[in-house]
Amino acid sequence: MIAALGTLVFLATLWMLVVLGAAILEESGAKIAAALKGTPQRSPVVSVAIRVRARPRVQRPMRVSANWRAAA
Repeated sequence: MIAALGTLVFLATLWMLVVLGAAILEESGAKIAAALKGTPQRSPVVSVAIRVRARPRVQRPMRVSANWRAAA
């Protein structure tokens, strides 16, 4: 009975791996095929203008004791 349950668990796990692999292949199969052929994949490029404002990070000075300076 344990062997039958072990086989059932093994087959269920194998089936889930096949389903997961098929889903991944469906999603990125065109990229893989284009890479194997050596041609760039044609995909629509969507450009969106985004403003990025970088705030300057002001770091407070660290107070260091004399023995720390000697170690550096």
